[in-house]
Amino acid sequence: MVSAASESPGYASLQVAEPLARRVGAVVIGRNEGERLLVCLRSLLRDLPASRVIYVDSGSSDASVARATELGVVVHELDPERPFSAARARNEGFERLLDADHELDFVQFVDGDCEVLPGWVAESAHHLAQRSDLAAVCGRTVERDREASVYNRLCDIEFDVPAGEARATGGIFMIRAAAYRDVKGMREDVVAGEEPEMGLRLRRNGWRIERLARPMVLHDSAMTRFSQWWKRAVRSGVGYSLGAHLHGRSPDRFCVRDVRRIWLWGLVLPLLALLLAWPTRGASIAVYLLLLLVQWVRIAWRSRRRGLSFSDASAYAASCVLAKFAGIVGVLKFRLDRLRGRATGIVEHK
Repeated sequence: MVSAASESPGYASLQVAEPLARRVGAVVIGRNEGERLLVCLRSLLRDLPASRVIYVDSGSSDASVARATELGVVVHELDPERPFSAARARNEGFERLLDADHELDFVQFVDGDCEVLPGWVAESAHHLAQRSDLAAVCGRTVERDREASVYNRLCDIEFDVPAGEARATGGIFMIRAAAYRDVKGMREDVVAGEEPEMGLRLRRNGWRIERLARPMVLHDSAMTRFSQWWKRAVRSGVGYSLGAHLHGRSPDRFCVRDVRRIWLWGLVLPLLALLLAWPTRGASIAVYLLLLLVQWVRIAWRSRRRGLSFSDASAYAASCVLAKFAGIVGVLKFRLDRLRGRATGIVEHK
């Protein structure tokens, strides 16, 4: 399905036309991505000159830096004396790119495990050029090897978000340079959920974000183990906590509802069920398990109505229920770090 869409005349025939071609650059971030990084960089070099593609490396121990250099792209290595984060990598890449060519209007951000599909750079740049109030655009991220594992399938389901007005982008998006500078980029202390946090600040400043109805990149999650999925869900808990900490008291009530759901389903209800287990002769645990089952059925039913197969809907519903338990680990990690007076570090799932 993806390859057909990316090769259709409507997409493949699009080229970055002059003078628009001179106004687009790209920032790729990565760490130990290996062959996937080369695929990513080559997909950008199809549309952009190497001088306008920046690869930002976050302390790779493989040959990422050397291989990127061989392709001719500009390589920027983050100083290891400061904490790594995706937000910091994007910010430094953006500044390096704009310092080299201050006339760039649009910047495509890509993670090193993604391949940009033909026509995306042209279409997204054209879309931004036509709408002065539009800060950023993104498209459909498609999992490269969806059937390799249930965890890859879950990623692909999460990526399948309706097109139209959006509150935030994911990690892959094209943004107007003026908009990125207007909000001073991403907050480098937000080590998870940095894109929604920036999206909130963009919308507060009057900018719009849009998701286009077309494939944008092939993503290689390479998740084959439960432990990887678990750490990714823990990271989400950290991200929601950071968002609520920064903006939860504002009228937006940013991430407050998400954190409350994690507390309720991941800690309060199971703890209450355990505390009442003896006086209720185990009935409280049975009730809690029944509530989890109801949640699973509700999410699975809603997913089926979206068009998912029974297998995908069941797996997705189960992941949503289980994610609350991983999420509470992330929430508690954030709280504990706050009590200790230290910043929460990144949670890597690969």
